Amino acid sequence: MPASVSSLDSTSRSDYSYDDDDDDDEYRLAQQEWEESLAQLQQLVTVVLLPFFGKFLGRRWSHWAYARYLKVGLGLPFFFGERRSIPAR
Repeated sequence: MPASVSSLDSTSRSDYSYDDDDDDDEYRLAQQEWEESLAQLQQLVTVVLLPFFGKFLGRRWSHWAYARYLKVGLGLPFFFGERRSIPAR
């Protein structure tokens, strides 16, 4: 009878190692899916969100820069001189 108990232990251990391999495969598959999801999220940010925010911030910066440009006095009169009105005859 002791021989049969030891044989049961050896088969049950091999079953556990087989289950461990399945768990490892499931873990690897879950890890691969997670990495693919992160790659898709990175592509979304790169292709959609960054250009949108860049456009938004660029427009805000240009309005601020143009207002600053005029405040400093670098408008048309700076480059082309003051316009003088010709008196009507």
